[in-house]
Amino acid sequence: MSNTGNTPKPSYYTSMPRLRIAQIAPLYERIPPKLYGGTERVVSYITEELVRRGHDVTLFAAGDAQTTARLHAACPQALRLAGKQELGGFLQLPMLSDVYENAEDFDVIHSHIDYWSFPFARLSKTPSVSTMHGRLDLEALKPIYARYKTVPLISISDGQRMTVPFMNWISTVHHGLPRDLLNCSKGPGKYLAFLGRISPEKRPDLAIDIARKAGIPIKLAAKVDVVDRAYFDQVIKPRLAFPDVEYIGEINESQKNEFLGNALALMFTIDWPEPFGLAMIEALACGTPVIARPCGSVPEVLRNGVSGIMATEFDDLVQAVKNIDSISREGCRKEFETRFTAAVMAVQYEHIFHSLISARRNESSPQTRFEEISAVAQ
Repeated sequence: MSNTGNTPKPSYYTSMPRLRIAQIAPLYERIPPKLYGGTERVVSYITEELVRRGHDVTLFAAGDAQTTARLHAACPQALRLAGKQELGGFLQLPMLSDVYENAEDFDVIHSHIDYWSFPFARLSKTPSVSTMHGRLDLEALKPIYARYKTVPLISISDGQRMTVPFMNWISTVHHGLPRDLLNCSKGPGKYLAFLGRISPEKRPDLAIDIARKAGIPIKLAAKVDVVDRAYFDQVIKPRLAFPDVEYIGEINESQKNEFLGNALALMFTIDWPEPFGLAMIEALACGTPVIARPCGSVPEVLRNGVSGIMATEFDDLVQAVKNIDSISREGCRKEFETRFTAAVMAVQYEHIFHSLISARRNESSPQTRFEEISAVAQ
């Protein structure tokens, strides 16, 4: 995966000093995941791109991870598909000990496991930063965040941080995908697509109802967690009786190009403060526009009328389906290539790492240092 010989490097490659980076991944899904797993997928993309850029990266993750980085296995295999996901919180603790007991081996430690790394980070001389991947609006967790509000954090959207503005936010970095992971489809497709997770906050029921009112078939490729089984049985399953509604189940990475590329649009009918929404940029990479409700990160990710159509009310969303051919599929792909590739994402992380190291060295504020170089990173 590294550049070799006389192959010219793309313009986004810059001559930055080589860093020793620790990446701390969740243990629930494989890196990258076999099926569902947005956070784990992004951790993989960041890790592989940093290796490609010449950095010395150690990935702390489950032992079945597939990576070009140095792998430190915290458990033999990812926990969810092994039926052991309840062990995640326990097994993360020895993994964190392995990271921070050897902190001097790294120039920077980058965590993706939420608040679990906060106490370790505060006691370490090696700069640490956590990318927050989940929702932060749960009242029960706010005392934890308040207790560790000096720990440097990265949000994956500006909207994600709104409920905890008191935290030490040093940057927002939107997710990115490898440029050649998904191909642009000429389309347009003949069905609407729903991708991700069957849950009340994702509102697949609304997506189905919109599709049926618009007279367009809909296909749902999504997993059902145990906690959402009742919602699936009571709300979604009755809707699957209609002949124009098809439930596919979980799909893997290789199946997404066909599923999304052949769709007329991705339905992103969420009803919660979505931290990012990886499915949106996966659709854009396929040249597929997105119909979404403007919750959470959606207004940051989508450009209304360029990469999709945003609306709140049911009738307006139905009309969006009918008007979706006004969105250029080539324009959607261009949005992806310009804003949401793994290279764009990694460049921003790279500059953040250097700002943290410089700040620690100079005993200055990471935020101040980051502002000085943010124009370059963007």
